[in-house]
Amino acid sequence: MFTQDQLAKILVIDIETAPIASTFAELPADMQYLWGKKAITLQKRDGSEATPEELFTERAGIFAEFAKVVCVSVGFLHFKDGKPSFRVKSFFGEDEREILEGCRNMLDSTMRLPGWQLCAHNGKEFDIPFLGRRYLIQQLDLPKVIAETQSAKPWEVRILDTMNMWKFGDFKSYTSLELLCGVLQVPSPKEDMDGSMVAPMYWKEKDYERIARYCEQDVIATAQVLLRFSKMPLVAEEDIHRQA
Repeated sequence: MFTQDQLAKILVIDIETAPIASTFAELPADMQYLWGKKAITLQKRDGSEATPEELFTERAGIFAEFAKVVCVSVGFLHFKDGKPSFRVKSFFGEDEREILEGCRNMLDSTMRLPGWQLCAHNGKEFDIPFLGRRYLIQQLDLPKVIAETQSAKPWEVRILDTMNMWKFGDFKSYTSLELLCGVLQVPSPKEDMDGSMVAPMYWKEKDYERIARYCEQDVIATAQVLLRFSKMPLVAEEDIHRQA
């Protein structure tokens, strides 16, 4: 699917998100009202009997209007004598603006180079739109590669999505990164935690570094999937380099 030269020009990205408040009660009054309206829609759509408060805890983290970015991890493959290695870096902490600015600087400096593309698993449906919306909410300049999605022709958009590649044109199904890793015999990115643990880890435990390590595992797994798609050897654990 990809050559080594092509793979070496793919920047892999993943984000982790958490609700903008630790509980529904801590939301500002106007946002409580707006979430209440959102909750009615979710209840009708899903046939749920959960209260708005319960739905906020369970679901708010996936909606950019009610959640924020708490970590962005990016990484890229490098080849030496045909052997792949991987470098990954994370932006994380309490300050979303700082995270987004660090991410933008990384994306703009890398994606300005000829031939580079951005890749995420389910990125076209979640990571990229979520980031774009949070940049606007925070009134920050968009990274150019994300801004292009609003005006570029479909074939000009420089964003790849491993889930879309796996679909082969089938728009009826969703395949998680964990499942894709399982069928392709790639080490699972969900060894010690899953996405449902991010919000309590952020708000209660404040273990931002663990969230970053979890986010990095998804980036590494996505890069390994790209290698599998291209029928190439996986990156060995000792050849994964995490940058401070």
